[in-house]
Amino acid sequence: MNGGGRRSDTVKPMNPEPTAVADLDPEEASRLADAGAFLLDVREDDEWEAGRAPGAVHVAMGQVAERIDEIPADRTVVCICRVGGRSAAVANALAGAGYDVRNVDGGMLAWELAGLSIVADGGIRGRII
Repeated sequence: MNGGGRRSDTVKPMNPEPTAVADLDPEEASRLADAGAFLLDVREDDEWEAGRAPGAVHVAMGQVAERIDEIPADRTVVCICRVGGRSAAVANALAGAGYDVRNVDGGMLAWELAGLSIVADGGIRGRII
């Protein structure tokens, strides 16, 4: 691991030019996260607070560039949002910056439809808004 999880000097700054990224179904995304991938939730604060995938890390889409050092460059990053559009844009930008990244096709709505766990603060079952 480099610099306590910070991106290495070999990773380029965020590139606004899109790069093709593989889409995953929610089950495969969950398996990757369980195996050590970094599950990055790019939804807004209210969406995150209502419900999220266990183990996900929240960095809203609009904050990714300024918080890029919080996203590890030494492991696969799996991006997720509500339906997959915002996360695809973030995933493409991260791929352009040299990250190994995937996108969850259908986002948290597909995650919920797949019967995967959704959590919220206070130990209550989360919901997708």
